[in-house]
Parts: sequence; C-alpha cells; structure tokens
Amino acid sequence: MSIKADLVIVGGGPAGMSAAVAAYDAGVRDIMILERDKSLGGILRQCIHNGFGLHRFKEELTGPEYAYRYEVQVRERNIPFKLNTMVLDITPDKVVTAMNSEDGLFTIEAKSIILAMGCRERPKGALNIAGNRPAGIFTAGTAQKFVNMDGYMPGKKVVILGSGDIGLIMARRMTLEGAEVKAVCELMPYSGGLARNIEQCLNDFGIPLMLSHTVVEIHGKDRVTGVTIAKVDERRRPIAETRQYIECDTLLLSVGLLPENELTKSANLSLDRITGGASVDQNRQTEIPGVYACGNVLHVHDLVDYVSEESEIAGRAAADFINGKTASGRDIDLVTDGKVRYTVPQKITADENVTVYFRVADVYRDIRIVVRDGDNVIINKKKQKVAPGEMETVTLTREMIENMSGNTLSFSIEA
Repeated sequence: MSIKADLVIVGGGPAGMSAAVAAYDAGVRDIMILERDKSLGGILRQCIHNGFGLHRFKEELTGPEYAYRYEVQVRERNIPFKLNTMVLDITPDKVVTAMNSEDGLFTIEAKSIILAMGCRERPKGALNIAGNRPAGIFTAGTAQKFVNMDGYMPGKKVVILGSGDIGLIMARRMTLEGAEVKAVCELMPYSGGLARNIEQCLNDFGIPLMLSHTVVEIHGKDRVTGVTIAKVDERRRPIAETRQYIECDTLLLSVGLLPENELTKSANLSLDRITGGASVDQNRQTEIPGVYACGNVLHVHDLVDYVSEESEIAGRAAADFINGKTASGRDIDLVTDGKVRYTVPQKITADENVTVYFRVADVYRDIRIVVRDGDNVIINKKKQKVAPGEMETVTLTREMIENMSGNTLSFSIEA
C-alpha cells in the first residue's frame, strides 16, 4: 500500500504532538503521526512525578497530565495518527516505509517529514563493568516503567550508577515504594541532573550522592548480591585503595541518553558529533529541505516545556515549507569554544529572532556567556553558575543578525 501525505511526523510523544498541533494551526491539514507504542504520549506516560508544564502551562503537572493536554489538542483537530506502527525506513526523497498489524507494510510519500523519535538509555553493555550478568541490573527508565506502569518492584536494596534526572527521580520513587537506596554514584565531579531534583529526590530523603565514584565490579551469579565502588582520579580512573563493597540486590543505571537516530541515518542525514542528533538551522530543518528534527531525537532536553517550544518551531516551519513560504539568504555557522559543548541550532539561515540552546562542559561560577561576531561582542550575559545538567539559552535578535559583518558566531564562557 502506498499513500501520500503533506506532513508525516515520526513519533507521537510530546515533540511529535506539539509539532502536529503547530503545523495544523499554521494551515496544514494532511498530517499523519506514526507512533510505535500503543498510545500517544511517549516517555511521559511513565513519568508520574510532578514538575512538568511550569513554563508551558504555568502550573505543575505530572507527565501523563502534560501528555494528555497535547493529546486532547491532537484529537480536537482530528489529526490522524497510527499507533503500534513501526517506521522502518526514511529515504532522502521523503518516502517513509512503515508497518503495523492492520495495514501491513506500507509507504507514505511526504512533502515534509518531522523526526520526533525521542531518545533511549545507554545500556550496561556500553560501560565495561567487570562481573557476571546476573538478574537485577536495569536502566533507570526500565525500572521506572516496571514500578509506575506495571506495578513490579525491581528490588529491595538499590545502588544507582549515574546522576541523570531519571536516576535521581527513581532514587526517590524506590524509597517511597519501600526500597532502601544505598547510594547514587556519579563518575563526574558534578551531578548530571537538575539542581531541584538533587534537592527533592536525594537530600530530602537522606540518600547519599557520591561524586567522582563509579561501580567497578558487579557481584552475584544468578542475582546481584552487591557491587564494588571506587573513587576515581581526575582522569576518571578508579583508585584501587578506595574500593568498597556495598550489599544490594539491584543496580539501576542512569548513565546517559542517546538520541534515537537510526532513521535519521537511513535518510543520509549527517549527525552532530556532540549532540548525536542531526545538524539543523533555526527552524530545526536538517540538510534535506523539508525534513525537520525536534525534541530529544535532536538533543537531550531537561524540560519537556522546551521540547514543546522547539517542536512548535519545527511544525510551523514544515507548514511554511509545504505552503511554499521559505525564507533564506543567510548562512551563519555557530561555533563553540569547548567550554560551551554545543549549540542548537548549529546554523542560522534567515534574519529573524533565534533562541539558541546550549550546554556547558563543566560547572563554572561567576562567568559571562559571550557571543561574538568576529571581534565584536554582541551578547555578554552574566551568570553566577552554569552546569552541564542544565540547559542554557540566549536569544539573538533580528537586528543582531542583520548587522553581522561575518558568517560565524562564536559562543564562549569567560571569567
């Protein structure tokens, strides 16, 4: 079966739904959302804790409540979607191949595509930890699904490796469900999560956060019986004399998220070396005109509010592309100094207001975020503290871009 659609959105999570609503409101009616799960909402369905929607809706919502707000908007507009549908391939000429149990294998010829596939967790196999492969080792997101959606407890005595936001939230969740969380170990000298999560999930429950520590060995044959942890030096190598054994029956891994970009690669789109997502302009358009990326498949976000904000940009831009309204004329590259790890977007192609999202490489205090056009400083923003776990933003105005003398904007952190 082969069908045609103006806009195909791959992924029905918060990014995909936000993009669909924005595109519809901009005049596109022939939209199709393809979602591989049994319902819309993506990862938010298992995030039953609060803290979502503070920026977007000016109130505190749980993940399912936030997702439901957008699902209602999708249904009110009668935007069609296919559930339990796996997208297998996307070609550079915008042909999407997918399959499900009702339609079988089918293709959709699209005028525009928005990639909104989200991200996945880095598994144990990527860590090279010594020991057997016993039961009791889970990624934090898998444990979250077991507890929040299936009603299963992964274990009673828990060690968490990594201090990403999901790991911090699961430390609190497991404690509330009666488990004993022995420690959260973090390889880096700083946490990878939001400051509010460290306070609310660890400090409020007396759970120790052991910075510059990692798990060096997993004990147990059939089931985890304990782990050996050790402090690491400045080159992140374990210090042998600091090894200590912690008895536990469960190890949760919160060691990073990877954008789900296999389909991006099949479309022959190049990926940014740092973000793991596609390189995009201010409209979230990739190097193929009419193909856009947004949400965690583009770069990992702290807050779903930012995902919705970014996805609406992609949705409106896709609508403009379908309607033949594309503005271009500039080719400005955004470069970083290393202390700023990356920027999204990576380039600017039009004279308009642009919000640039970026992350830093370390914890820096009493600094300035400086944006330069050659030797000319166009933004000089003071910050008391920046950290890798929290996304930063700066806004470039239309006037700044119009008045540029060169074709490069450099982003740096300075004392």
